[in-house]
Amino acid sequence: MHLETPTPLQSEHQALYAEIHTAAKRTGRSGKAARLVERLMEQHFAREEEFVFPPLGLLPELAQGKVAQEMAAAVVMAARVQDELPNLLAVQRVIAAALEELMAHAEEDGHAELVAFGEKLLLHEEIEREVSYPTAMLIGKYLQLRLKEQEAVAI
Repeated sequence: MHLETPTPLQSEHQALYAEIHTAAKRTGRSGKAARLVERLMEQHFAREEEFVFPPLGLLPELAQGKVAQEMAAAVVMAARVQDELPNLLAVQRVIAAALEELMAHAEEDGHAELVAFGEKLLLHEEIEREVSYPTAMLIGKYLQLRLKEQEAVAI
């Protein structure tokens, strides 16, 4: 079983990245601030899609009570989320600071759409922090327990 980032999460990342990529083409302070946010987002999103989001792709099956040995890779990914959580949160704080700067410059430059984008991305990061990261870790812990149960029954 290959773990994959759920399509809605992948689509959201693509849409957010496309929006900041367009903003990064601007000149002036707004453009400079957008380019920093773009670099930070690109690296951060790649890490999330590598090991945070793939376990979330198992939610529909887990909700139906399905657990298979092939899901064990999610345990490893979830442990990595746990191990790297302080770093992920630190990067989010850096992104938030960069977004605050972008929003301030955008407001001064009269780019209301960039202010709205900043607010949207701040909410996205909050959802990841309060929902996605804990859910990925919970999936790993749940699978670890259920897979141990299956091994015990098989013996």
